[in-house]
Amino acid sequence: MTTLVFGHKAPDTDSTGSPLIWEWFLNHTGMEAKAALLGTPNTEAQFVAERWGFDLPDVISDVDADQKCVIVDTNNPAELPAGINAADVIAIIDHHKLAGGLETKNPINITIRPLACTATIMHQMMGEKAADMPEGIKGLMLSCILSDTLAFRSPTTTPVDRDLAEALAKDLNIDITKYADEMFAAKSDVSAFSEAELLRMDSKEYAVDGKKFRVSVLETTSPKTVLDRKDALVAAMPDVAKEDGVDQVLLFVVDILREEATMLVPNDLTKTVAEASFDAKVDGDTVVLPGVMSRKKQIIPNLKLS
Repeated sequence: MTTLVFGHKAPDTDSTGSPLIWEWFLNHTGMEAKAALLGTPNTEAQFVAERWGFDLPDVISDVDADQKCVIVDTNNPAELPAGINAADVIAIIDHHKLAGGLETKNPINITIRPLACTATIMHQMMGEKAADMPEGIKGLMLSCILSDTLAFRSPTTTPVDRDLAEALAKDLNIDITKYADEMFAAKSDVSAFSEAELLRMDSKEYAVDGKKFRVSVLETTSPKTVLDRKDALVAAMPDVAKEDGVDQVLLFVVDILREEATMLVPNDLTKTVAEASFDAKVDGDTVVLPGVMSRKKQIIPNLKLS
């Protein structure tokens, strides 16, 4: 049986590139594998796949019972297919905190390391086989690291991630700054997406003191393009929240260049979250959070209601 490799819903560059990387590695080492996606990837991930000569993997809505699969870039059942616990999960490779709730048929290999990027962990796991990576796989790996670290601006960046990215860039004869700018420009082009799509594009569900939130992050070099749609985004939030079974959508527009986030504050609940979580003073319908760049390290761990 072919082993499926996939990441989380609302796939970003790491959750698009890492399945392709691990597909190559498993096939290279004798296991038949195929990458898959759990949704349409963002514009940066699409740019990266095309840049390095890959077709985007097929999008799947669920997995069959007993389907062998490897989960990458998440371990949270809320970000995975509904039938995941009936599938035959054989491995998890991730860099997020342990969420719990997954059930497996057999003991499995779980690799979760405190690095900025799943692709970095994969490089470590490959060992000597990493030297066999073709140019396209190296390009995907570099792209995943630059995306997840925001070109080393994110506080999640580790020396391991940076050293690997710099080595890959040198090997590929890539100027990191120039290439990262191209990636971020692609990510910043959200003109083709509806407000509901933007709110779900890069988002994760998270519960705080009995309230369920969809925590959405839009990383961009052109925050004005997103914030000019503020009223429409706010208007779309109630329907998205209702459809997704959460109490509120929290939207953070991350300015990659200024290294800050603007949080939309449309009501009393979001104002309470902003002031309690980030020691912020909210006077209007947005609040700027200096230095806030990472949902994983700076946003979700700080969320509270009092």
